[in-house]
Amino acid sequence: MPDQPPDPSARLDALADRIAAAKQATAPKTHQQEHYSQANLAWRMVIELVAGLAIGFGIGYGLDRFFGTLPIFLVLFVFAGLAAGVKTMLRSAREIQSALTAAEIDSAAQAAAKNSAAPAAAKNGATDG
Repeated sequence: MPDQPPDPSARLDALADRIAAAKQATAPKTHQQEHYSQANLAWRMVIELVAGLAIGFGIGYGLDRFFGTLPIFLVLFVFAGLAAGVKTMLRSAREIQSALTAAEIDSAAQAAAKNSAAPAAAKNGATDG
């Protein structure tokens, strides 16, 4: 028995599904989705700062209670916690910035590849005929 050629409508349906998936993957984010991602990053930084302050406060308060001193350890460790929180915030901001820069470079490279492929395809089409 000779092999039957694949059904053209099934092939077209499969192609349409692949095109839809590709369009969905490259679709830009809506403003609302972008807003929430920026809000999540802002909350992450706020939480890092507050956590540093809270940990410094807890350690300082505990040492002051243990030694029965004036709130000298409390003040020192609150400032140390603030410094640690700011340092952590800055490191997170640097990570986010490098991730955004890498994403921008990737999208620019993809756009350049598409732009360079289009004239080459047009040139090949013109020389074939």
